[in-house]
Amino acid sequence: MSPAAVPSPPVRPPARPPSARPPSRAQQNPSLCHRSPDARGTDKQTNRTSAVALRPDTFEGMRFEITRPLNQNFFLTHSLFLGNMEAQGGPGGRSVKLPTGQYEFGANVIGERHFVLGRVTTDGRLSARVMAAPADWLAAKLHVNVAAPGVGGGEEGGGGGAGQQQANFMLDVDARGADWNGQVKLGSPSFYGLNYLQSVTPELALGGEIFYLAGNLKSGVGVAARHAGEKHAATAQVATTGIVNLTYAHRVTDKVTLASEFMWSLASREATATVGYDCALRQARLRGKVDTAGVVSCLVEERFAPGINFLLSAELDHPGRNYRFGFGFTCGE
Repeated sequence: MSPAAVPSPPVRPPARPPSARPPSRAQQNPSLCHRSPDARGTDKQTNRTSAVALRPDTFEGMRFEITRPLNQNFFLTHSLFLGNMEAQGGPGGRSVKLPTGQYEFGANVIGERHFVLGRVTTDGRLSARVMAAPADWLAAKLHVNVAAPGVGGGEEGGGGGAGQQQANFMLDVDARGADWNGQVKLGSPSFYGLNYLQSVTPELALGGEIFYLAGNLKSGVGVAARHAGEKHAATAQVATTGIVNLTYAHRVTDKVTLASEFMWSLASREATATVGYDCALRQARLRGKVDTAGVVSCLVEERFAPGINFLLSAELDHPGRNYRFGFGFTCGE
């Protein structure tokens, strides 16, 4: 329920390997319902798997990643992507695909109560994530993006027009108790947020969120409810921005999870329903979804040997006549 989201820039940068790319908006700003207190019987595994099933990390082209550990707490990543990026301006308002290539270098330091992740790419993008948990009930996370002049901007629209350096950040401070959790958010440009979630029974949690965008003089309030059992999790969210979001996930077996999502926007009068799946086999993992917009996605991850995985990706947008296919390798744990 991130009402501060802004429209994406006209040029979509190429996808990066899952473990090397900066987190998506959903990962940076997880749904209020998906941060429900887990001390009273809620199922965190079902939550995580449902998010993966509904949003498989599909890509177009070829990508290759090597992870090299230097010691127990420090490792490096090298990522190469060859494929297409999409830009507006095609006939009928459709996007056109432009060939591109990109190398990304990453350095990671991970400790028991902290981590620092850094990424830099050949097209002038720099990102960093820092997390510190000084106590069991308190944690802070900082995510920073910097883009060189002329690059297609950060996701948050951090600042600067064409020809200017663009930078943005998001700071989250989380506190949790035995049956509650709260979060304070501070981001650019001039974003302030506060949310709170309280378990009222072992299965039911209720909460709310408020945000304010000083630059746009825009604010909003949202409420959320979540019901979770041993093998299921259902959420409902309503915001004054006109967004209604419903999700349901069911863990059929230890290796198969099915998930569904319904979203309705008051402003556009449009509704979208999505059904996804996540299947973990002995040597492979399959994730995919299909939605009412006519988009079908699938991601297959095959384990060839310990530390070596082969990826196959496909996304078919039938109404938009946009078809994306890709393959890749990841080496290292």
